[in-house]
Amino acid sequence: MPNPRLSRSRTYLIGLLSLILPFYLLVSVLSPDQSARPPATSLPSQSSASSEANHSLVPLEAHIMSKCPDARDCLRDLVVPAMEQVVDKVNFTLSFIGSYVILFVRLKATLEMTFADKSTCPRRVDANDSIHCKHGPTECLGDMLALCAINLYPKDPVIYLGFSNCLVSSFSKIPSRELVEPCALEHGIPFEDLNGCVSEEGKGLDLLMDSVERSEAAGVKRSCTVRVANKTWCVRDGGEWKDCPSGSDVESLVAEVERLYGD
Repeated sequence: MPNPRLSRSRTYLIGLLSLILPFYLLVSVLSPDQSARPPATSLPSQSSASSEANHSLVPLEAHIMSKCPDARDCLRDLVVPAMEQVVDKVNFTLSFIGSYVILFVRLKATLEMTFADKSTCPRRVDANDSIHCKHGPTECLGDMLALCAINLYPKDPVIYLGFSNCLVSSFSKIPSRELVEPCALEHGIPFEDLNGCVSEEGKGLDLLMDSVERSEAAGVKRSCTVRVANKTWCVRDGGEWKDCPSGSDVESLVAEVERLYGD
């Protein structure tokens, strides 16, 4: 059942994002530094990602925050290299972590510093609660960009995980167009489709709210949390691997997936 607290905040946040999104995405100047771009993710082609009929795909999920250095390390050092080996054996999900807070006053102050015309700020909504991203509104936008890639290519982790890894690898630049557009181009996503999804009224926000609800329902609070078969398998937190009884390396994750896949 949808969380009623989320429903109350949709109208307000849609108006808020309609102000923030143009500032970060639509009017930014494209000047990508090609040398600074992370290397392309080398996941297998989608044609190789077909499961044998007598095996069930293993649920594999990574819960992250797009502007979190632990998420960068987790995707780069564990999730992506493991997926290169087991993409045809897992049902992969990339989820995002957020929280609910009353945040109008703080965001209103941010908007007033950003926009010269104070009349463009949204009308006051008393005691509205909403989605809060730990690293600020730009992280919410980064999360939505990744979720829009998933929405555009739901059956192809080769594309959306590669794109998300590209963003998170340079997380300090999220959501600048000089990062987003080259990452989209690198992984075959039309920038116009991506930008349209994020900019469409309510679309990106709905995707983020659903993803945050999923992480909350799983009891996940730390970025990055990797779950296998719906159980926490390992956590990257504070620059360290924690709660990883089976190991925190690629070989251990691949072995666990292959064990469950063979059962």
